[in-house]
Order: sequence, then structure tokens, then C-alpha cells
Amino acid sequence: MALGFTLRQLEYFVAVGDAGSIAQAAEQIHISAPSISAAISGLERQFDVQLFVRQHAQGLSLTPGGRELLAEARRLLKQADALTAVASDIGGAVRGPLAIGCLVTLAPALLPQLRRQFEHAYPDVDVSQRAAHQAELFDGLRHADIDLAITYDMDIPNDIHFSPVASLPPFVLLDPEHPLAERDAIPVADLASHPMVLLDLPISRDYFLAHFLREGLRARVAERTRDMETLRSLVANGYGFGLLNLSSNNTQAADGKPLLQRPLVSQLEPLLFGVAVAKSEYRNRNVEAFVEHLGSQVETLGLDRAGL
Repeated sequence: MALGFTLRQLEYFVAVGDAGSIAQAAEQIHISAPSISAAISGLERQFDVQLFVRQHAQGLSLTPGGRELLAEARRLLKQADALTAVASDIGGAVRGPLAIGCLVTLAPALLPQLRRQFEHAYPDVDVSQRAAHQAELFDGLRHADIDLAITYDMDIPNDIHFSPVASLPPFVLLDPEHPLAERDAIPVADLASHPMVLLDLPISRDYFLAHFLREGLRARVAERTRDMETLRSLVANGYGFGLLNLSSNNTQAADGKPLLQRPLVSQLEPLLFGVAVAKSEYRNRNVEAFVEHLGSQVETLGLDRAGL
């Protein structure tokens, strides 16, 4: 049976539902307002349902029926994207959508550069990105909101497959006036008596504190922050040392004060950095291409393959 509507009409419908007005949707998706208006009217005739309440002052509001159809339209468009991806895989092509998730602590330093390089190598891939915490990334993989997640090998559930790419040894972040600043490398035991600025995020928090617990010590947590740049500024201003895994070429905090990095001597193994995907017999060619691309960029990104 032939469909009485098109995917293009559904795309316009979703755009208007998101924007709240035809004019804003037209501006965002670069389609004329009359074309979008005609598509919406066509859908309303086809479904015999009013999708929007037209309010001159406030734009458009979804009707209850419109809200239900909007959710189904999103689902159908996502399935259409998946069908395109399967067809591309069958033909061996790398094209179509690729939704990348990334751990919030890794995203600022890695994701934009990796994405730009990948888009240059595969211009037919439509890449989107999302930064989130570990549990949110796993939920995104399970619900197919993202195709892959760049993250650490911590708390990986049974239904998620993790492919390691590089190891990330921990290091100590210090201000130049810190008593341990002259050391070439710093054992955990030597840090225990000094105040610490803790990156207070799930997984990161537990991993950094575990270095002390492993040796029967307790860290002297003086400050906590969920923001990487705030941690760097607190350290640079003498509030304590910090522990991080992803090294940076930037030797200054956001306020311009200098920072030093020193290797941490610890009994714990370094975290592994890599790609997580939902376990499935189906192998998405776009995902495979990105994993291969990430592996080829390890040295460029300043990461360490040691132990892999």
C-alpha cells in the first residue's frame, strides 16, 4: 500500500514541532516557509488530525494528537536513518548519520578535533555529537540515541562492548610554588599530606580516590568541582594539587596562571581509553570507520598505546 505522506513532510513536521513556529523552522532548516506550511497542511489532511493550534502572538502549539504523532515521526525518521546506514554497510560505503557520545571530561580536549578529522576523511557521513556522563552514555547506546561512546573502561555493563584504544596514565597537576613541584614524578604516599582539588564527577572521583585507598591512605580533599577548568584554576591559585588522566599542552589555567604536570607513581593500572558500543551482531560500517580513524590518531592526540 502506497504511503500518503513522505519522509520530507515528517522532517518538516518535526522541525516545526521543535522550533514552535514555521518561520523559525524555515530559518533553521533553510526551507521556505510556504513549503513547510504546505507539508504540514498535507499531513493534517492525510491523517485527518489537527497537528498545531495556530496562535498569532505565540506561534504554533502542538495539539495532544500532534504530540503523539510527533513522537512517532521522530521514531520513523530514526528508523529511516538506520535503514540508510544498513544499505551503506551492505554496499561497503561510509555514509549517512553517525551520532557520537563522549565522556564529559574527554569531550572538550578530544571530540571536536576527532570529529573534524573524521569528517574530512568521510565527507558523506553526517556526524552529530553529545557529551554526557558514563551512565548517560550507556543509556544512549541502549536506546540507539548514539552509535558509539568515547569513554574509559570503567563500570562497563554486560550489554556494552568496549574496544580499548590507548592507556591514560594519571598525572599530578600543580602550581609552580607547590612543595612537590621540583619532583620528576610523585608517589601517591607523598601527596597524602597535601590538600587536593578533586574532580568530583562519577567514575573520575572514585578512580582518583582509589589511588590513595589502594595504599591504605586517605586523600585530603580540600576543594571539589565538577568542572575541569575550575579545577585547573583552583590548582593554579594554590588551593591544592589535582589528579587528571588526559594530559594537555596548555600550561596555563583560564586566569593565565601557570600549571605544572608530573607523572603519578601509583599501584593502580592506568585507565584505558576507547570506544563503547551496544553489543549486537550487526556491525555499523560508520562506527567501524570511526574506531579505525580513532586508532590512527592516537599519536597525533598525544595518547599512549602502551600495554595495548
